[in-house]
Amino acid sequence: MIVRDFNQITRNGGDRVVSDAQWTSVRMLLADDGMGFSFHITFLEEGSEHTFEYKNHFESVYCMKGKGSITDLATGETHQITPGVMYALNEHDRHILRAEEELVMACVFNPPVTGNEVHREDGSYAVAEEA
Repeated sequence: MIVRDFNQITRNGGDRVVSDAQWTSVRMLLADDGMGFSFHITFLEEGSEHTFEYKNHFESVYCMKGKGSITDLATGETHQITPGVMYALNEHDRHILRAEEELVMACVFNPPVTGNEVHREDGSYAVAEEA
């Protein structure tokens, strides 16, 4: 059984708290936990805009707090993101995520991330062997 305390992880910092251009990710489960997925609580700063395309990962995201939108760059379709909304990037969808207010998101990645990934120029994470 794995039990982790979000508050303890954020107090201690370390390699489970990763920040990059206007976002912070608290990585509760990582590849070395052996679960087959990773689980993160991610904070996106108010007013930020992010273009992502997880070419090597599938991601599912659940909004816990805040207001924003996600635009599918293949279709141009935009969806509002508010607490209770989930989206899944089941086709490695290139997208723009906008935070009108600070967004607090619960995220699951498959395959799991190792913990130190930050977004590359194309908006993706490297596969584990490249990270």
